[in-house]
Amino acid sequence: MIANSFELLKMLKNAGYLKELRDPLWWPNSGTYEVVVGTILTQQTKWEKVEKSLKNLKEAGVDSLEDISRLDNKTLSLLIKPSGFYNTKAKYLLGVCKNITEYFGNFEEFCDRVDREWLLMQKGIGQESADSILCFGCKRDIFVVDSYTSRLLKAFGYEFESYDELSEWMSSGILSNLDKVTDLYKKELSINEIYARFHGKIVEYCKQNSRGKQIEISALSQ
Repeated sequence: MIANSFELLKMLKNAGYLKELRDPLWWPNSGTYEVVVGTILTQQTKWEKVEKSLKNLKEAGVDSLEDISRLDNKTLSLLIKPSGFYNTKAKYLLGVCKNITEYFGNFEEFCDRVDREWLLMQKGIGQESADSILCFGCKRDIFVVDSYTSRLLKAFGYEFESYDELSEWMSSGILSNLDKVTDLYKKELSINEIYARFHGKIVEYCKQNSRGKQIEISALSQ
């Protein structure tokens, strides 16, 4: 039904997904330290609960990775409690924030110098989390895939053996059709913007068209 990922992007855009962006890159407050925090907090929970935790942090005057790194585990656990699994997430978040502060100094230097390998060495950060930080936080040309992506492609008859294989398939379909992407949007977007918005479209579509673990594609097939 689709030959490459560009055709999927075209279907999603024509269906009207992300007509109104909450952020230029879809992820709220993209390009800020909040992406690092949110990436860890959103694991195994809904984003709405993460927003409550982020609000708690702001109201407590915690507004940087450095501020988080100076908290004790108990205090941080209470602040992020709405996100669930708060003791474990507090441990991971403290470790990541302390390491970023130690190795890079601040978020800006972190964005300039960090690589995927370093992120994958941090406890609590897997492939999807690492790529989310790079794409939405550091604005790198990284395509993020998740369970929604895998399930949506499966509905179209595609199955992949690994995260990297799926990510490569998604990115290659865009890179080989950049002229068509420009025509589709009627303006030139950076690779990072295309990847970020595409991922957002997939997530928003799947949230609205899921039945258990099954993704309905009828809304795209008309």
